[in-house]
Amino acid sequence: MQRRFLIARAALVAAAVLATAGVQAQAPEWKKIRIGVEGAYPPFSEVGADGKLKGFEIDLANALCAQMKAECTLVQQDFDGLIPALQSRKIDAIIASMSITDERKKVIAFSAPYYSVPARFAAKAGTKFDFSPAGLKGKKIGVQRATIHEKFVDATFKQSDIVRYATQDQAFLDLKSGRIDLTLADMVATDLGFIQTPAGKGFELTGPEYNDPKYFGVGVGVGLRKPDEKTLAKKFSDSIAALKANGEFKKLNDKYFKYDISVK
Repeated sequence: MQRRFLIARAALVAAAVLATAGVQAQAPEWKKIRIGVEGAYPPFSEVGADGKLKGFEIDLANALCAQMKAECTLVQQDFDGLIPALQSRKIDAIIASMSITDERKKVIAFSAPYYSVPARFAAKAGTKFDFSPAGLKGKKIGVQRATIHEKFVDATFKQSDIVRYATQDQAFLDLKSGRIDLTLADMVATDLGFIQTPAGKGFELTGPEYNDPKYFGVGVGVGLRKPDEKTLAKKFSDSIAALKANGEFKKLNDKYFKYDISVK
């Protein structure tokens, strides 16, 4: 009887060890991470004249990977294809100025937020607008597809003619050519990526700052698959906190911006 009990107990212990080993084998160590980036949203992410990715979020992605001691591959993808690429496991994370909204949280997980800035319109300098829904009736407003800006404009300016683009740069080009009257985007990206460049001469930020959490969320975070929320999302959150604590985040911030865009 005692022998049978010992054998059974040994079998249970062995099974438990195997089960634990199986779980550990299935849990990724995240030594290699594929990060989806847009590459068309300066100064956060763009392709330089040498064909290489550059920008604040490119530098941040590399700094986060160094902090995590992970080998990372940056995968360029149109913004509206980033979440599908994440869900189909073509990438493991998204670092592309993706705001943390309730709608997106139904589909993917996020790290802690790392930056937050309001949205504003851009238009030809000196042009006067009434920024009420009635005031912008019939006006052509350019927005990037699958963004918080598109959601906000669709919900707020129902009588306007909404023109959608794959990239924000395309909206800026149409604004410059006069095909649209205004475009709504991240205030910093519009200012530094368009208005303060030769292409943006004669254009300005205009209208109010928009930051209603209902549409614009609670800041920008790293996007992850929901099953990875307790592992990879935590690694990114911890690394974001570490970069802020050791001053590396501030160095990157000051390299690109004259003001603090971090989320406190």
